[in-house]
Amino acid sequence: MENKNIQDAGLNGNEKIEEAVFALQSEPSQEMLAHTLTVIRRRMREGGQLIVAVEPSLESTQMSLQTVKTGDGALWWSAFTSFDEELKGADSVKSTFLSDIDKFFETALGVQEIKGVIINPWNRTIMLDKELIKIILGQGV
Repeated sequence: MENKNIQDAGLNGNEKIEEAVFALQSEPSQEMLAHTLTVIRRRMREGGQLIVAVEPSLESTQMSLQTVKTGDGALWWSAFTSFDEELKGADSVKSTFLSDIDKFFETALGVQEIKGVIINPWNRTIMLDKELIKIILGQGV
């Protein structure tokens, strides 16, 4: 049990992201969006991590990050703030790894095929397109 706590230390504090997203869903406004982005940035600067889902690639022997396709046909990477959030999914995720929030976001900006990142696609969801990711990373607009 102790080993699990060490392994998941990067997830401790992510409930703040979930709470901010829940508040944004309850009361959507520019102010609540700005607050939520600030909370995500703060977790990133604290060394926070996200759970990233991977799936086998049909084209190669390497794993690829799991994507979610939205109604408009856009592809998004998905990530989770906690194992509880991951387990809420319709299709249970097969393999995951922990990624530092900043590295995950920086990588997402460099991938042409995706529109952005969806955090907690099943519940307390926030869709971060590349402009919002740049804001969180402090790259401005």
